Amino acid sequence: MRVRRFGALIGAGMALSLALSACGSDTEKTEAKTVLQKAQDDKKLTVGIKFDQPALGLKKPDGTFDGFDVDVAKYIAKELGVPEDGITFKETTSANRESFIGGGQVDLVVATYSITEARKQQVTYGGPYYVAHQDTMVNADNNDIKKTADLKGKRLCKAAGSNSFRRITEPPPDGELDIDGVKLVDAQSYSECVSKLKSGALDAVSTDDLILAGFANQQKGSFKVINDPFTDEKYGVGMKKGDTETCEAVNKAINKMYSDGTAGQLLDKHFAGTGLKLVKEVPTMEGCA
Repeated sequence: MRVRRFGALIGAGMALSLALSACGSDTEKTEAKTVLQKAQDDKKLTVGIKFDQPALGLKKPDGTFDGFDVDVAKYIAKELGVPEDGITFKETTSANRESFIGGGQVDLVVATYSITEARKQQVTYGGPYYVAHQDTMVNADNNDIKKTADLKGKRLCKAAGSNSFRRITEPPPDGELDIDGVKLVDAQSYSECVSKLKSGALDAVSTDDLILAGFANQQKGSFKVINDPFTDEKYGVGMKKGDTETCEAVNKAINKMYSDGTAGQLLDKHFAGTGLKLVKEVPTMEGCA
């Protein structure tokens, strides 16, 4: 009698173990789902964008979103199988892009997200979908800063999570120019940088020309871009490290966006009249390794 009971207990234990194993297997499958699979299965995506960058990623007073990054995100989502009403836009800053991707708060990031070797260690990039160039913006009445070298001894904004200031103040490989004597002024975002520039709390803001053009165009007559560009800023679509399936689908979407003329139309829509030379040829893809 005891042998039978013991055997029954063993059998029940094995059944429970198999059930738990199967449950764990299902969980693993769910966790392993790529962004592309999620898009195709659920018809929904959460995309990280900036909320405070005119002409790129801006949340308007009525709660809608506008900008080049926003439109690029909508195009890519459509190509992945997600309609516009299936997109949830989540505010993503320069400082939290990697943590939002790694933690699953967002599926993709389309937020002036320059591709760098250091960031490639943490995320996988699709793209680039545009190659911008770093430039410098000053107040319209500033005649002291006419080229980047004139930043020596001046107050320059240091936006949290951005690498732009390093390209001016640090030697290669992190920097580009290694200008001495630059005084860095902290800010949480580029919108705060622009506010501090306007108030006279700093002398210059240096970052991607598309970002600067958006702010200058929003407040016409307040600022000017000095048109002394340097560096190539390759804007990529960030996603979880190793998601090569989604990366390849994103690259295919970007190529189509340029070949069907949509990219050129979007660039004109958001930046025509800003004085920028807009490049409408498809950028060379970085690859999804």
